Amino acid sequence: MASEKLYMESIDACYLRDFKAKVTAIDENSITLDRTLFYPLGGGQNWDTGIINWDGGKLDVTEVRGRRDIQHFVGEDHGLTIGESIEGTIDWDRRHAHMRMHTAQHLVSGLAYEMYNGARTVGNQIHTNRSRIDFNPIKFTEDIIDDLFHKANEVIESNLEVTDSIMTRDQINAIMPPDRTNMDLLPISVKQLRVVKIGNNADLCPCAGTHVRALGEIGEMKFLGKKNKGKGTTRVSYTLEGCES
Repeated sequence: MASEKLYMESIDACYLRDFKAKVTAIDENSITLDRTLFYPLGGGQNWDTGIINWDGGKLDVTEVRGRRDIQHFVGEDHGLTIGESIEGTIDWDRRHAHMRMHTAQHLVSGLAYEMYNGARTVGNQIHTNRSRIDFNPIKFTEDIIDDLFHKANEVIESNLEVTDSIMTRDQINAIMPPDRTNMDLLPISVKQLRVVKIGNNADLCPCAGTHVRALGEIGEMKFLGKKNKGKGTTRVSYTLEGCES
């Protein structure tokens, strides 16, 4: 049975910090749980860290991986057994930084598509202190960067609501062009998609990541640099107010 991903139940669920679960599988240095708040590496977003408590002690969760069965890496000789009850707590500062960074990525990706002739987001990496987005096709000048980040911070100040829902491919395609949502990269077998929306479709994109409730929570976006990745692709790096260190 796949691990229940508690953080995907709603945007509000992204703010939960503690949960209870049972161990369903064990490995030499990791455990699998029947349900979890820990976000695993995926979708360009880094994993959550935190702690697991049980009657036998306390363990640090240093890495989380997997799509169906979520592995929580806790080190060798962890002492847990299948069926054991645990209580988990995520590192909130790390989670919240990822939430802010990921929502900022959605906003900038949507703005770049609208402002610069359908420039697609072809990759992204979300970290706590700096993140990056790969765009194609576009060549960023200093003026374009200034305009993009000025517009992003302007929209952030408007504090648009961020919501999520389940939609079909046809419903999504009726609102957003398939190249904006990278629909071609999603397995055709997946019919129902979790979608994250900013405001009244200011942006709408399938995503399994964690996000904030409103744009104002992101804080000021700051441009860090750009790099030519070849074949019309440019990588733009950014950070957020309070995340620089």
